Amino acid sequence: MNFPIELSTYLTFLLAASATVLTPGPDTLLILRYSLSSGRNVGLFTVLGVQFGLVGHTLLAVFGISALIVANVLAFKFVAVVGAAYIGWIGIQAFREQGLLHIGAKGKPTVSNHKAFRDAVLCNLLNPKVILLFLALFPNFIDTTKNDVTAQLMTLSFSLIVINAVWQLPLAFAAKAVRRWLKNERIYKLITHSTGVLMICIAVFMLSENLL
Repeated sequence: MNFPIELSTYLTFLLAASATVLTPGPDTLLILRYSLSSGRNVGLFTVLGVQFGLVGHTLLAVFGISALIVANVLAFKFVAVVGAAYIGWIGIQAFREQGLLHIGAKGKPTVSNHKAFRDAVLCNLLNPKVILLFLALFPNFIDTTKNDVTAQLMTLSFSLIVINAVWQLPLAFAAKAVRRWLKNERIYKLITHSTGVLMICIAVFMLSENLL
């Protein structure tokens, strides 16, 4: 079975995708937030949720739904606004008395595996930047003259998920060591408030891009 994409084209995609993944975004911040607040296992479920979100985007792209959303301005703006609101809400939680980075005295997880997975899936699916990634980046590396467009798309999507996981898994695995620092109240507030502000800023930027 032949590889569906030319090697040179595929290597170029890997470089472009890697540069995109390494750019901090809502998914990375959420993984850091939950890993630091609730430990490695919760962090791993957050990483898993992000990857499931990417699988969802892949299915949407394959069936053309993502293209339909972008083609319909109102539908895309609706997704963008909902996504921005959700990301902003997560950021606001950092300023609550028991924000998302709060660590109890007994060190018990403050976020369940189920909640971490659910929030990660929604954060990824509702992020219009990811939709644009699939629709702006992928077409540049797909040869529409071939009959295996679906195979090409699946190959690119799987590669993106692998790159994403390779970057995000260490963030979760490092949580145990980093959690020790959070026993210091100043460090705790610095991290929780900083990540909260970053997520709120991302939400505001997304809203300004789609409402102004």
